Amino acid sequence: MGELDRIADLGPEYDARGRTRRGRIGVFGIGLDAYWPQFPELKGKLLAHQQVFVHRLREAGFEVVSGGLCDTSQRAFDVGSAFRGEGCDLVFCYVATYAPAATAVPVAQRAGAPMVLVALQPSACMDYAQATTAMQLEHDNVTSLPEICGALIRCGVPAAGVIVGRLHDDDRAWHEVLEWATVASVLHDLKNARIGCLGHIYEGMLDMNSDPTMFTGHFGMHVEMLEPCDLMQRVNAVTDAETEAKLQEIERMFQLPPPGADPIAGPATPEALRESARVAAGLDRLVADFGLTGLAYYYRGLDDEYTRLVAAMIVGNSLLTGRGVPVAGELDLKNCVAMLIMDRLGAGGSFAELHPIDFEEDFVLVGHDGPAHIAISDEKPVLRGLSLYHGKRGAGLSVEFNIKTGPMTILGLTQTYDGRFKMVLAEGESLPGPIPATGNTNTRAKFAPDVATFCERWSLAGPTHHFALGVGHVASAIQKVATAIGCEAEVVT
Repeated sequence: MGELDRIADLGPEYDARGRTRRGRIGVFGIGLDAYWPQFPELKGKLLAHQQVFVHRLREAGFEVVSGGLCDTSQRAFDVGSAFRGEGCDLVFCYVATYAPAATAVPVAQRAGAPMVLVALQPSACMDYAQATTAMQLEHDNVTSLPEICGALIRCGVPAAGVIVGRLHDDDRAWHEVLEWATVASVLHDLKNARIGCLGHIYEGMLDMNSDPTMFTGHFGMHVEMLEPCDLMQRVNAVTDAETEAKLQEIERMFQLPPPGADPIAGPATPEALRESARVAAGLDRLVADFGLTGLAYYYRGLDDEYTRLVAAMIVGNSLLTGRGVPVAGELDLKNCVAMLIMDRLGAGGSFAELHPIDFEEDFVLVGHDGPAHIAISDEKPVLRGLSLYHGKRGAGLSVEFNIKTGPMTILGLTQTYDGRFKMVLAEGESLPGPIPATGNTNTRAKFAPDVATFCERWSLAGPTHHFALGVGHVASAIQKVATAIGCEAEVVT
C-alpha cells in the first residue's frame, strides 16, 4: 500500500499510569476517479484538505495511519485490509467530494473498526460570483453522505457517526472530531483489557451477576480468574524496602485527620498504615504479574488471614485506581469496566453508589466505602481507621474524599433481561460543602430537574447500584463509545 503512512512511534505500549498506548486512527479520503482528467487541479486540492485534517489530529497527539485517497472500489479493498493489518481502533472517512458508496463501504467491511464519516467543507461558502463546477466539486463534502450512510446500513456496518462542518474555524465540528479520536483510545483499551476477578460477588446482589465470557464477546477483553492466595503469595514476597517506599507514597497522597463523630471511624494507626502499605506493594506485583488493566474483588471470609488481607486492600486499590488501573469492590465487574471507560476519557471514574439525600439543599451524596479515584479528589484525601466495614467482615483503613467541584458525570454499566449490556449515564454538578467523617467517599451531587425525580429516573433505567463517578460532562463521549461497540446507552438527565 504505497500511500500508507504512519506517525513516528509514540512511546511504549504502557504509559506511566499503566494505560496502554493511545488508540490508532485510520484516515482515508474518498473521491471519484472520473473527475481527475476532467478537472486536473481538483485531486491535488482535495488531498491538501485531507492533509490538513490528518495534520491536526497528529498535532493533538493522536497516532494516525493515513490511507490516502480512495477513488475506486479496488482501492477501497486495499485500504480496508491495510487498516485491519495496522490494528486501527477507529477509522475516519474524509468525504472530500462526491464519491460513490463503493469507495467507502469496502473499507468499513474490512477495517475491523468503527467508521466515522467526516464532511468538512474547505470554506464557509463558495464565492458565487466566481463559482465554477470545479469549485462546487471541491465543496461537495455532504453530497454523498446520504448515499454512503444508506449503503453502510444495508451492508450491516452502519457509520458510528457523521460530522458536518468546516475544515477551518469550526469549534463544534473539531470538538466532535477530537472527541471521537479520544474514543479510539477507549476502544483500544477495552478490547485489550485484562480484568482480574478475585473472589466472588457479594451474596444477594443480583444486579452484579454477569457472565465473564460476555465481556470477552462484547468488548474483546479477557477476564482473569484470581484467588486470594494469588495476592497473598505476592504480599508475603514484599520486601521491607518496598513497604517503606509505599509508606512514603501513602504519606504523600493522604492526610490523617483526627476522628469525627462516628465512633467506628478512628485514627489511622501506624500498624494499619504499614499493613496497608505492604498489601499495596503486593497489589502492584499482582497487577504486573498478570498484566492487569483493572481488578474486581470481594472476599467474605471467616476472620482468617485472607479476611485480614482483603480488609487491607482499600488504600492500595485507591492508589491503583488513581493511576489508571480501576479497582471495583464487591466484585462488580461491570462497574470496573465503567470505571475504565471513564478513566480513559480523562474523567476519573471513582467507585460510587447513591447515599442519603439532602432534600433541603436538593442534592444526593454519592460515594462508597471502598476504592476511590484519588486523582479527582478536591483536596488531599483522608485516611481513617474503621473498626468495622459495615456489611462486611474485617476492619482497617478506608479512604474519605469528595471529587472536585463543578461538572460531573456518572456512568453505570448494566445488563438487560436478554443479557445485553446497557450504559446508563447522567450529568450533574459536584457541589462544595462538608461530608460525613465516616471514612467513606462522599460527593454532594446535584442533578436536574430535582434530586427526587433524578433518583426515580435513574433507578427505572435499571443500572447496577454501583456506578463510575467522574469529573466533567462527558456524556457525549460515552455515547460515542456505546455507539462504537453497539451498546445501548440511556441518558437520564
